[in-house]
Amino acid sequence: MKKFPQKIFKNTETFAKEYLEEVSRVSKKLDLKKISKICIYLEKLYAKKKNIFICGNGGSASISNHFVCDHQKGSSMETKLMPGIISLSSNIEIITAISNDISYDHIFSYQLERLAKPGDGLITISSSGNSKNIILAIECAKNKKLTTISLNGFNGGKANKISQISLNVPSRNYGVVEDIHQSIMHILSQSLRMRNLKKINIEKIYF
Repeated sequence: MKKFPQKIFKNTETFAKEYLEEVSRVSKKLDLKKISKICIYLEKLYAKKKNIFICGNGGSASISNHFVCDHQKGSSMETKLMPGIISLSSNIEIITAISNDISYDHIFSYQLERLAKPGDGLITISSSGNSKNIILAIECAKNKKLTTISLNGFNGGKANKISQISLNVPSRNYGVVEDIHQSIMHILSQSLRMRNLKKINIEKIYF
């Protein structure tokens, strides 16, 4: 179950102050070495023309789709990077077909079985790290010899234990977890671009 704030706040201003303090506090606990490791790994897969599959539910699905946008377009601008990013959360037709005819639990693993090849990668995004379709996707990816990366929240869940690289956001507020997952996505995208700029032009470096 996703976690919502449990106490009543006097007003929105008070809540906003505490929420932003939580974002700041949790951000300082991130394993930056793991973020760097993920960045280097993605760079290597892009260079090898391998595909990276990404998926999530709800808000995490939107981060997955945004990941495609910022990496396929953003990271490749003025670089030689050719990111092969495929969101398993983006095709509502195949998702509803699998859900209706098979099971919602298999919406990601079913696609991976048909699309993924050894040497590709999988990134899962899940606040709890326990969503059944996420766990099945990771297990499928491992069986097909993909490298598995998970972005999790709360205590990391099962995804934290079975992924090869797991980056946990230690907050019990799902909104904070999703905010930081989104920031991680942007950090990876912009860092990849900066590492691979053909010719650095200060006027074209955007922050």
